[in-house]
Amino acid sequence: MTIPLLETALTRMPALGFGTWPMRGAECQAAVESALGLGYRHVDTAEMYGNEEAVGAALAGSGLPREEIYLTTKVWNDKPKGAEIRRAAEASLERLRQPYVDLLLIHWPSPQLDLPDALHALARLREEGLARAVGVANFPPGLLRQAVEAEIAPIACLQVEHHVYLDQSRLLDYCHRQDILLTSYTPVAKGEVLRDETILEIARKHGATPGQVALAWLLGMRGVAAIPKAASPERQRENLEAVRLNLDEADRLALAALPKDRRMVNPAIAPDWES
Repeated sequence: MTIPLLETALTRMPALGFGTWPMRGAECQAAVESALGLGYRHVDTAEMYGNEEAVGAALAGSGLPREEIYLTTKVWNDKPKGAEIRRAAEASLERLRQPYVDLLLIHWPSPQLDLPDALHALARLREEGLARAVGVANFPPGLLRQAVEAEIAPIACLQVEHHVYLDQSRLLDYCHRQDILLTSYTPVAKGEVLRDETILEIARKHGATPGQVALAWLLGMRGVAAIPKAASPERQRENLEAVRLNLDEADRLALAALPKDRRMVNPAIAPDWES
């Protein structure tokens, strides 16, 4: 199975990755080992997930050359200053047992975030090779623009909730203009796509599953990656097969007509999404 690569001036990311939230411990390690064995080469974790040790153990046991794996981790939002971000990144690398990550993200913005100071920390981590690329997650359009226009750290990627029920065209348009990749989390909308008659009909037409249809919709977009979580090898394999599914124009029109205002992840720490 060949997973397409998304390539910009700043990074080269496999379009289909493996999400690890909320798995921990032995379950997480086994799932990552299984995913790597099936052919996944893009693994997403975060400080807040509490599973970086498990991900690191799976990577160490895989026998794969480090350069074959695209590894993303994220610094939690309780670290608004550059020095705190630096310490958190170093601690993540220690837990992951890695000399570097391919992508380091600020996980969520907070009202206390000192954006210039944080960006300087990201820039230094990149310059020193501890992070091959840097970016942000859960930034609304205005804050993403501030991060880019500060011209302190080159933003390679934005990670946000994105699926067939949530319109992210404002962010996508800006990312396209800036050559920034967009990574979609919650790509099957917490399982909601499995019960949608429009999606079920498209799945039947192609001999596919609803989850594969939802993933194929994302993977058919320019500059978009998806990171579904799957604990079982069977579901991991199913998600991987979405790479082969080609939706036609009628399918895309039907999916475009679905409501696009259903946000599944909106915690108390979330920013104003319209800002």
